[in-house]
Amino acid sequence: MLPKHNRYAYSVIDKRPDYSWPDGKRLAFCAVTNLEVYAFRKGTGWDPAKVGEPQTQRNYAWRDYGNRVGIWRLFELFEQLGIPAAHNINSLLYDYHPEICDRIRARGDEFIGHGRTNAERQGDMWELDEKRLIEDVTSEIAKQEGKPPSGWMGPAGSESNATPDLLQEAGYKYVMDWPADDQPFWLKTRNGRILSVPYPSELNDSAAIIHRRNTPEQFADMIVNQFDEMVEQCLAQPLVMTISLHAFVVGQPFRMPSLRRALKHCVEHPKASRVWWTTPGAVAEHCYGLPDGTII
Repeated sequence: MLPKHNRYAYSVIDKRPDYSWPDGKRLAFCAVTNLEVYAFRKGTGWDPAKVGEPQTQRNYAWRDYGNRVGIWRLFELFEQLGIPAAHNINSLLYDYHPEICDRIRARGDEFIGHGRTNAERQGDMWELDEKRLIEDVTSEIAKQEGKPPSGWMGPAGSESNATPDLLQEAGYKYVMDWPADDQPFWLKTRNGRILSVPYPSELNDSAAIIHRRNTPEQFADMIVNQFDEMVEQCLAQPLVMTISLHAFVVGQPFRMPSLRRALKHCVEHPKASRVWWTTPGAVAEHCYGLPDGTII
């Protein structure tokens, strides 16, 4: 027998209950950035040239470009197009780059828990250590924002076997580490349930551009094609389209025109009236308010 999990059961999308997003919308569109802090020459982290390269001043500086320049370009783009955003933040961002958190707060965007730093991975931790990590992140965001985050995205999407249990026990409403669907679905935990909100491993600039070597134009085409297809598919089922943006990747100047073209295409699409421009937290809140049995 293959190793299995007991988090969710198999479900066919066209056999599920129908529902709509607020105001009868059918496609929830979420733009999510990843704002990360890394250890200098230590821990884990992407490299712009080769997979698995050691931590150096070069790849540290490349990633820090996102905090110094890239995210500010993305803020400008979101404001030009009138798009709300959510942000996966390492809690150490408050110590190292508080100006970014100030801008997120001023925009009214969502803060999503994303570990303390992307230099560590939850999948490598004992349960007690992971519990402490989640507590550290939750308490820091709550202290700074006046309320804890409702959602979680693990650094690099990493989870241990206990992660959903620990998140549910810490009060989290949703997690984005399970890219198994285009609709939210329930994950079982040892003390209840937690919602899985769609978050892409495909429509992700880090995976597409850095690891698969796609061009900025190809990544933009992925966004356009995904939107064009889902804005039609959503007539049959309510769907969620999330795009994952890393400020140190897509925030590079030569990649911005392609991203701008893609997002402008979505916002100005003739069928954009079907779209709810929103955040994962708002998606989760809506789902929790639906009658039992609506979300499978």
